[in-house]
Amino acid sequence: MKRLKEKYKSSIVPEMMKKFGYKNPMQVPHLEQIVVNRGVGEATANPKAMDISVAEIAAITGQKPLVTKSKKSIAGFKLKENTPIGCKVTLRGQRMYDFLDKLVNMCLPKIRDFRGVNPKSFDGHGNYTMGIREQLIFPEIVYDKVDKIRGMDVTIVTSTDSDTEALELLRLMGIPFRK
Repeated sequence: MKRLKEKYKSSIVPEMMKKFGYKNPMQVPHLEQIVVNRGVGEATANPKAMDISVAEIAAITGQKPLVTKSKKSIAGFKLKENTPIGCKVTLRGQRMYDFLDKLVNMCLPKIRDFRGVNPKSFDGHGNYTMGIREQLIFPEIVYDKVDKIRGMDVTIVTSTDSDTEALELLRLMGIPFRK
C-alpha cells in the first residue's frame, strides 16, 4: 500500500515544481500528519460511549487513540474538570499515507449523494479539515455492532502556509474537491 507515497515522489513533485516554479524538490509541500478527532459529549452521562469510540477510531486508523479530557468545569454542560470528552489519533509516515489512500478511494465514494469535499475548508495556514458524519463508510466498522451513528473530524496538515498550494497538493493526491 505504498501507492500514494510513490505517486507523490514520481508525479506530484514534478508537477508542483512546474506549476509553482520551485527550484528544488525539497521546496514542494508535503503531508506532515493527519489527525482523526472525535468529540464524545455523551461520555459524561454514558462512560461506555467513550470505550466504543476509542475502539472504533483504533479500528479505523490502526493506532490506539489518545483520550482527551476537559480542561475546566462547565456547569451548563454538566461537565467536570478532567472528564474524558473525546479521543484523537495523530497519524504520520506510512500509516498517514495508507489512511488517506483508504479515505479517498474506498470511504468517500460510499457517502450518499457525494459531490466532492468543500474546497473552502482550509484554515489559512495550508491545513485542511473535513467532517465525516458517520463511521459506517469505513470498511473496518461492522454495521451490526454500531450502537449509534457518530461522526469525526479529519485534519490534514501540510508543510505549506499557502492554501492554494495545499489545495493543489491535495487535489493531485486524489481528494475529490467540489467544483
